[in-house]
Amino acid sequence: MPDTQPKVFISYSWSNQQHKDRVREWAEHLITDGVQVVMDVFDLKEGDDKYAYMERMVNDDSVTHVLLFCDSRYAEKADKQKGSSGVGTESQIISSELYSQVQQSKFIPIFCEFKADGNPCAPVFLKTRFGIDFSTFEKANENWEQLVRLLYGKPLYIKPELGKPPAYITNNAPTPISPITVKFETLKVALLADRKGISIYRDDFFSACFETADQLRVRQQPDENTFPDQVVETCAKLKLVRNAIVDWVRLEGSIVPAHDFSDLLHAVLEKLSELKSRPTEVSSFNDSWFTAHGIFAYESFLYMVAELLRIKAYVALHDVFSTHYLNPKPERSINDRFSTFRCFWTPTADFLQAPLKPRPNERFKNVVGEILHRQADRSDIPFSKLIEAELLVMLMVVLPPFPDYGHWYPHTFIYGSYSDNDEFFIRATQHRFFNDLAVITGIQAADEIRALATQGIDNYSTRWHDSGIRGLWDKLNMERLDSLK
Repeated sequence: MPDTQPKVFISYSWSNQQHKDRVREWAEHLITDGVQVVMDVFDLKEGDDKYAYMERMVNDDSVTHVLLFCDSRYAEKADKQKGSSGVGTESQIISSELYSQVQQSKFIPIFCEFKADGNPCAPVFLKTRFGIDFSTFEKANENWEQLVRLLYGKPLYIKPELGKPPAYITNNAPTPISPITVKFETLKVALLADRKGISIYRDDFFSACFETADQLRVRQQPDENTFPDQVVETCAKLKLVRNAIVDWVRLEGSIVPAHDFSDLLHAVLEKLSELKSRPTEVSSFNDSWFTAHGIFAYESFLYMVAELLRIKAYVALHDVFSTHYLNPKPERSINDRFSTFRCFWTPTADFLQAPLKPRPNERFKNVVGEILHRQADRSDIPFSKLIEAELLVMLMVVLPPFPDYGHWYPHTFIYGSYSDNDEFFIRATQHRFFNDLAVITGIQAADEIRALATQGIDNYSTRWHDSGIRGLWDKLNMERLDSLK
């Protein structure tokens, strides 16, 4: 209970019996909500001086508010009254003189009637006051909580405490809005409005994304002393593009038909593959120059898989894993023109230990995983969902065709508990959720997935000398797939 309960005096006109009954019912409702009510039908006794009674209530410090239930008759009588001995005869109508005697915030106009021009019927001295609309039963019900909150001094919205100036105010260097953000919002509006020429808005958005990423590619020999820090800084800068791509997946993946969306995804992924390779104009280079963009492509791919799982775009996921991607021109040869999704993996980069600043006399076990862990700042896709996404990737790695197409070592696994990050596979214990996994893999029977995964894990661990891959079986919930209805 509040420290003090409000006490109100009700002022109203005796316009007709229906209006009097409505005001009385509202008074009774206030009483049931814990508000003390003073009203003539309850408190004015035979022989009482009605004018003195009204003036006493208005000036009584224990009365926290005066509710003025205004209709056309109330406005007419109040405007005619000249104090307690004026023309008005109804004791419950406040005059302008009485209104001016106390703090005006004590008075709350309740508008029970409106004119044809949309203005409330109220005395002249209330014309500029905000009031509460009780003109219909629906409006009274809708605005009842507003009135009660006002009486108790418990507004629905409370102004927050004054904070500190934002960084872009205190920072001398202005931070312009990214073209990526502008282009994405334009595309979003066009999609939701179903405008024509969506491809134009989409091309503008991706041009902004990929031009931003391309400008950060290394094209000349970097300073070896500062290059590790440069790589870490570039990874952080590329988060903007990563997040934009994820937001696009969420937007169009929920709107565009599955087949068309898969085509769009394919084009985006091929562009990611191109960005992680050397620029075509660079002929003399070291592979380490492109480390940041390799991490960016790997990170973005995992985020895209995680988001596709989140929006249940299982057909699109099947296409992501089953299709081939045209190799970038610098990496293309007659016998090596296409790659599978494994092209988005990136090797670790131990030369980044120093800028990541491990503890004294310690080293990070997985530098790429550490960077992804630090950059996992999206509340909608926490790091645990990246691990879940990479579990799915590893399943697709060991299923046919076997790992003849390349290696994939999961950088994220070391930074999380597997049992906490495999909800998708735990749910696949039930048949209806296993069907989702069947769509992704293209394999309809759990026994067939188990048989192929067994052979794939054996082949993978032998080929890549990776004994840790054998623990994948339990992480993928293989024994229990499709075992419950």
